[in-house]
Amino acid sequence: MGMPVLLSGLCQCAFGVAPSPFVVLPTNAFFCNIPAGSIFDNVAFLNIIPFGMCMSLANPTVAAATAAALGILTPMPCIPVIAAPWLPLKPTVLLSNKPILDSDSIVMCNWGGVIKVAFPGVSMCLL
Repeated sequence: MGMPVLLSGLCQCAFGVAPSPFVVLPTNAFFCNIPAGSIFDNVAFLNIIPFGMCMSLANPTVAAATAAALGILTPMPCIPVIAAPWLPLKPTVLLSNKPILDSDSIVMCNWGGVIKVAFPGVSMCLL
């Protein structure tokens, strides 16, 4: 099992150009006095912040811009669309009766991007 993903964690999308912070609401369960994510923290613009620009041709805005540029890939602003919870590889640890989000988990964007945890965050009790 990977490390629990905390408030200071970072995510990265395979089609995004920059990592983004993972946001955990303070109403979540706490792990070592820091809010920890669950697999249900998958809401775009709330938990998963955009990754700068998107390079996926499955994204309609990227496809339109690329077509307008005569086939030259033209990245457009990232607008993540997440339809399902995070996929934990080993959903064995519960925090407040929810599977904890660990650093090995992934979630799919509807535009084809695989979003992974780039950095799970730091907790003093893990050091």
